[in-house]
Amino acid sequence: MKKMNNAEHIEGRIYQTNLTIRKVQDPASKNYNKEYIAGNIEVAVDEDGLNVIPVHYTFVTETTGKGKPNRNFATLKKIIEENKTWVTVGKDEAIKVKIDTALALNDFYDQNDTLVSVKRNEGGFVTIVTDITDKENERNTFNVDMIITGATRIEEDPERNIVEQVRIKGGIFDYRNSLLPLDFIVKNPEGMDYFESLEASSSDPVFTRVWGNIVCETQTRTVEEESAFGEPAVRTYERKTKEWVVTGTAKVPYDFGDESILTADELKKAAQDREVMLAGVKQENDKYKKSKNVTSTQATTTVTPAAKTTGTFNF
Repeated sequence: MKKMNNAEHIEGRIYQTNLTIRKVQDPASKNYNKEYIAGNIEVAVDEDGLNVIPVHYTFVTETTGKGKPNRNFATLKKIIEENKTWVTVGKDEAIKVKIDTALALNDFYDQNDTLVSVKRNEGGFVTIVTDITDKENERNTFNVDMIITGATRIEEDPERNIVEQVRIKGGIFDYRNSLLPLDFIVKNPEGMDYFESLEASSSDPVFTRVWGNIVCETQTRTVEEESAFGEPAVRTYERKTKEWVVTGTAKVPYDFGDESILTADELKKAAQDREVMLAGVKQENDKYKKSKNVTSTQATTTVTPAAKTTGTFNF
């Protein structure tokens, strides 16, 4: 399996942040009582503060694994201490940053024991800068290798502020080459036709590189309800969207099956490894429920082994 592409570039003004400095509380941890930083930086990548992209930091320590000073820790600490965000000091005085990160999934089980997998911009190098590019479409980019298992056209729905689009389903890989099942959308008419023409399926996937822009906006819709008398009742609805919009793809897809790129057996193994990982997440979720005296609706999780034949890729 080749080293997979999974890169995001986010730059703009810090809109707000909930970063905090904490200490490891677990006495059994090798990092017990050591400081670390966790939380989100929300970056406004446009000039109007409408496209605000969160970047999540889970565990940033003062030193690296090799004992050297961690530049990210120092930068994040400076951001916390100065607290110069769009919300606190205004757009003009807000700290400007560039973050090179990656797309990840936040996997957890909800109260109904249903798996929830949420796309998340995870960690990455953050740099405080004095200037950002004038080209707004270069401030919120992603570039990933994707194994595509389907493409579905979604019709326009003006009432829900949904434009016609194609949703491409499949998976990407993180820096460990672990499989991350997810989907992207395509709004360009030529792009929609192209991905449909690939006729990708779970039994005949297409492996290629795609790129585009991250869009995190709040859409507002106003509805008027007529009254028998007087003024109509006006209701305003807000819908927060978080979309990865594909704007381009490699002219020639990868040769899926090539041993130097990605084979069917490697993909099956990656899918099986993800099932094992999710079983661990489920087990931890059950332990937490029991600690809170809540009965789990599913006490055990069965891991389905990878198929021995070519089969299909159900993600």
